[in-house]
Amino acid sequence: MTKGPFVAMTAATATLGTALGSLALQLRADGYEQYVESVATFSVLMYITAALVVVVWVRDGRPHAN
Repeated sequence: MTKGPFVAMTAATATLGTALGSLALQLRADGYEQYVESVATFSVLMYITAALVVVVWVRDGRPHAN
């Protein structure tokens, strides 16, 4: 499999995680505390998803044993 889909998926999820983290900080600054926890949790989930995509990418590059 080519590296293109893995790179695109990792970059997209990491960017989304960063955007949601920034949104959580902005929500806290604006006083919307009731939304901060859920947005921050989703941000962390995006970073975990990006890390898992990298793990799959690395495992895909290894030779397959039959």
